[in-house]
Order: sequence, then structure tokens, then C-alpha cells
Amino acid sequence: MKLIANNKKAFHDYEILEVLEVGIELVGSEVKSLRLGKCSLKDGFVRIIKEEAWLFGMHIGLLPTTDMNYAPDEKRSRKLLLHKKEIRKLEEKVKLQGLSIVPLKIYFNAKNIAKVEIGLARGLKKHDKREVMKKKDADMKMKQAAKEYSAR
Repeated sequence: MKLIANNKKAFHDYEILEVLEVGIELVGSEVKSLRLGKCSLKDGFVRIIKEEAWLFGMHIGLLPTTDMNYAPDEKRSRKLLLHKKEIRKLEEKVKLQGLSIVPLKIYFNAKNIAKVEIGLARGLKKHDKREVMKKKDADMKMKQAAKEYSAR
């Protein structure tokens, strides 16, 4: 698995409840751009429209060799490849439980096919984020103290 992009913002803003690996429909030079790592998932989100899953806000940069006449829009919506059953299940959870679907990672799998890892997520409140930050800070201090102690 070759990781291309990771959505750190999603892990900060959401509590990830369920993770799913899906395919993505790409056109033209987008695959080459992905291989070069010209991708950002920072503002990405998934919507289900007419029983199809679409990824919005993902940015795939253009290659310098791309012909501008055939260049796709960098922030265009991209179709996600899921089975109808999976789409219905996701749509039901989003409607009933008020959850969001966010892209977490984009990578090439063992068969060299571009895959997106999406997560069913619940938004974190401000106080939850503070608790997570405190816990991370305490863990980091403990590791640092242990490191200093073992160095003596």
C-alpha cells in the first residue's frame, strides 16, 4: 500500500466510527498526479446523491505536461465506487443518526488501484477536542520523561 494523502483534519474534527475502503473514478492525468502525490483531502466530504456516492472538495493538482484543453478541473466532484447496499446503509446512518462521511486516506493498493478510505464520523465538540489535546500532551510528556530517564 502506497499512501498518497492523509486527512489529519478529519481525525481532529471528528470521531471516526466506521471505516470503509472504496474505489474512485478518475479521468485523464489524475492518476499520474496522484502517483506524484499532488493531492489534498483537507476540505473533502462525501455526499450521497441519487443513490450514488460523490466526493467533493478533494484537490488533485495538474501536471506541468497536461494539455490545458483536456485538463480536468482540480476540485471537481468525483464518483466513489460502492455497491448499492453499502450506499443505502451509509445513507440510512447519515439520515437517522446525523453522521457525516469524510475521506480519511487516499492510496494505491497492492494491485496498484487508487482507493479512498472513507469514514462514518460524528463531529467533536470543542470540549472533546480539548480533552484529546490534553491527553496527547500528557502522553508526549510521559514519553519524553521516559526517554530522558532511560538516557541516564
